[in-house]
Amino acid sequence: MLSDTIHAKGHNNISATHRTTLQITKDPHISQKADCIIAVSADKSISEVKSDVKAALTANTANVRLTIQSGSLSEEIIGRGSSTLTFTDTSDMVVRKSTFISSRTLLIHANKGARDLDRKLVEKLKRPDDIIITIDVDF
Repeated sequence: MLSDTIHAKGHNNISATHRTTLQITKDPHISQKADCIIAVSADKSISEVKSDVKAALTANTANVRLTIQSGSLSEEIIGRGSSTLTFTDTSDMVVRKSTFISSRTLLIHANKGARDLDRKLVEKLKRPDDIIITIDVDF
């Protein structure tokens, strides 16, 4: 298994209500309109994910598990990679239920968007607490 970890923070404007995507950003502040963002001040963008993880995501369409953890609460999202992922964005990463791919896309065919996250976890994500996001690629 290949893995990478992103450290981020919560933010009081996180609503996590977007139907089809969830986003992690390096930006420290977000507006109330940012309904797909689930973490801010990330220490990595999609372009900074470990090269072996990116290679596995583009060479393999096996399931990928993204775990979001804040304190004792956590949630898993299952998605897939694609040979057309580019990993070039320098501030964000996006997980999508759809097959749409952009420079920010980390996973497609995800089983959850932001609004599907457990509301107890979302309440925790609204606090400026530490958030740990783990990407696990299984072969």
